[in-house]
Amino acid sequence: MEDKELGLIEHLDELRKRLIITVASLIVFFIIGFMYVEEIYAWLVRDLDVKLIVLGPSDIVWVYIMLASIIAIAATIPVLATQIWLFVKPALKPNEIKVTLGYIPALFILFVIGIAFGYFVIFPMVLGFLINLGGEMFVTNFTAEKYFRFVMNMTLPFGVLFELPVVVMFLTSLGIVNPYVLSKLRKYAYFVLVFIAIIITPPDFMSDFLVTLPLLLLYEISINLSKIVYKRRMKKAKEWEEKFGGDLDEDDYGDQDTEEESSKSEVK
Repeated sequence: MEDKELGLIEHLDELRKRLIITVASLIVFFIIGFMYVEEIYAWLVRDLDVKLIVLGPSDIVWVYIMLASIIAIAATIPVLATQIWLFVKPALKPNEIKVTLGYIPALFILFVIGIAFGYFVIFPMVLGFLINLGGEMFVTNFTAEKYFRFVMNMTLPFGVLFELPVVVMFLTSLGIVNPYVLSKLRKYAYFVLVFIAIIITPPDFMSDFLVTLPLLLLYEISINLSKIVYKRRMKKAKEWEEKFGGDLDEDDYGDQDTEEESSKSEVK
């Protein structure tokens, strides 16, 4: 019991250490993003046809916080992935350590691709649709706070959701999930993804459709990638069992036949 308690305390201490490093990195990157928020702001509004307005000093601060937060989250993802990998590393086999280490840069790359997809593909389409919906009935003016909140809602969820294939591959390589379970859960996963799409988009059918379609496609890609990882994992597990599991192979049976023949000859 004392050994188990000591083991639990060590794991909790290790988890605490990884969380502290991750949070500290998030704070540092947030400060760096806050220092360059004016340049980021100028780049984001460079092609905007309408002028942004603020209703009070607090709106300016909120815009700064939102932009700095996105930068901090994007930069912290590799740190978070590394800390998770270091936490589970003692429980991994040598071949699993090498495989899972390759997922760290993939997480960051997919997050950036998701952000870019949301900003350059989904955001202009949804924004243009909503502006055209008003037509000449309304004067189009945006507050800076609501505009950047809308930008964040259209980009940040895609950055997170684009991580799905890598997360599924990682969990499959650890044996936590497999493609057959994912296939059985497809209808429930579709329901959750559609619900997420409705939550993160404005209340119109076009926005829901444009967001739902890539999410469903991501899930199908995740299943196919999981199948590839699962087959490789099963193949390596079989090779490992044949090499170290002590099962008899053809050579062992051949040795047994030779021994039987030699014993018969001795009897004769």
